[in-house]
Amino acid sequence: MSTAVTAAPAAPSDEAKAHFADAFRFETDCWDVHEALQNGADFVLLDVRSPALFAAGHVPGAINLPHGKIVASRMADWSADTLFVTYCAGPHCNGAARGALRLASLGRPVKIMAGGLTGWRDEGFSLAEASASA
Repeated sequence: MSTAVTAAPAAPSDEAKAHFADAFRFETDCWDVHEALQNGADFVLLDVRSPALFAAGHVPGAINLPHGKIVASRMADWSADTLFVTYCAGPHCNGAARGALRLASLGRPVKIMAGGLTGWRDEGFSLAEASASA
């Protein structure tokens, strides 16, 4: 008897390895972002939510730039090879993907912080509260 889990067979190991390895080119997780921020991040962390939500609580060290405001003129402050990591409220929100798409469309390197603020809090990390910077 087959279940919904086994109805489609698992990919061969070499294909699974390539798929899961490739995923790291597109996303990172809250733990790795936190660790990098503690040790001198080599990327720019963008909170792509509204200024009001950013002010109410955000990842310490993040810059607020709502995804709709990610345009070439705003990105000119950073070199073309700067890696951006976007996040939003969490897995129920597609703002991080919207921001990442806009950055990629501008030819910018980008990853998403999987889990967003929900994942950040789930890891036990604190939020900062401040005025929005966008």
